[in-house]
Amino acid sequence: MYFAALLARTEDGWEASDTELDDVETLSDLADLAREASPEEDTVLVLIEQEDAWFGVVRVDGEEDPRIYVSDAAAAARSSYGEILLTDELLGRDPGDDDVLDALDLDGTEDGESDDDDDGADGGDAAAGAAEAVPHGPVGDAEVLDDLGVSEKELRSMTRDAVGEIAEALGASEVLETVR
Repeated sequence: MYFAALLARTEDGWEASDTELDDVETLSDLADLAREASPEEDTVLVLIEQEDAWFGVVRVDGEEDPRIYVSDAAAAARSSYGEILLTDELLGRDPGDDDVLDALDLDGTEDGESDDDDDGADGGDAAAGAAEAVPHGPVGDAEVLDDLGVSEKELRSMTRDAVGEIAEALGASEVLETVR
């Protein structure tokens, strides 16, 4: 089960809105959605949580590039919403790296030719390497909420109801509960 919310920082405090991510396909789409929530170019946080598996924070400050933190990249990689956050830059990959192609054993036998010398070990090693491309554990900017009162250490230690804990630390738990 997923939960996603936008928290927009305004002069009057935080405003929360429930958000639907079905039409969001890229990080740019998500950043645009966040910017629409705050016409004054204030700070907007997109909080995404998959029950007991992972959570993500995307911070958008005006027209600046989004800052991202994901609690468990490997768990998020198995999620369509997590894949939006796991950009090549966040994972430390060169743009255009294609892990799927890297995992394939393209040695000229893919057209049905037999390769008598291949015992299958090479293909398995390549697939294992592709699986390792997404690290287990947190990735991204763990200081994304430092200036808002949530330290890197606190953020990294959050597990069960991370979105609720973040909202409480920001003084926004009541407004978040209205959209939950």
